[in-house]
Amino acid sequence: MKKPYEASIAGKILEDTVVAARASWSRTLKKGEMMRIVDLEGKQAVDFLCYNAHDYADRYAAADTMKINASGIFLSTGTVLYSVGLTPLFTIVHDTCGKHDTIGGCCSAALNTFRYGVGYKPNCRDNFLRELGKVGMGPKDMAANVNFFMYVPVGENGDMDMGPSISKPGDYVDLRAEHDVLAVISNCPQINNPVNDYNPTPIRVTVWSP
Repeated sequence: MKKPYEASIAGKILEDTVVAARASWSRTLKKGEMMRIVDLEGKQAVDFLCYNAHDYADRYAAADTMKINASGIFLSTGTVLYSVGLTPLFTIVHDTCGKHDTIGGCCSAALNTFRYGVGYKPNCRDNFLRELGKVGMGPKDMAANVNFFMYVPVGENGDMDMGPSISKPGDYVDLRAEHDVLAVISNCPQINNPVNDYNPTPIRVTVWSP
């Protein structure tokens, strides 16, 4: 029997991968292809970047995405992810979670040391750089990222709450490529705050051609 997140995929499966806890993933999608990110066990932040596959300098723009969509700080069904050149990169066409962050950015070794006083720990910045290095990019190509399944509300006084995720086991988000796009994932390794419920877990990524 298919699980809910498997039932609605119609088309040719191009990739179906379980990304281990703390690991990274990347792939170039052609315009019109679909990808699904599944939070298999719930409460797992998935850091996400995307780039115009024909011009990597044309990368995801968090601020412009929020302004153009006029949907506030949370991303969900119908949100279009725009680049710095205002190229539509992906559209969120289905979302069972309902709130995804685009202001909190990613964890890094330096940030973990600064905030928590810990030594080196696996982190999203290094995961991103590992994947970007495969196509000749580096630190200068980093950008503020989306955090799927991560809940970062902002209080009336402006405080950000890096609180626990609201995602449930099996929650998923479907993205449609609106351009040829490089998609990059860090399956967040963070254990020093509750964004992963202090327990990083695997996710599943499926790519298909409708």
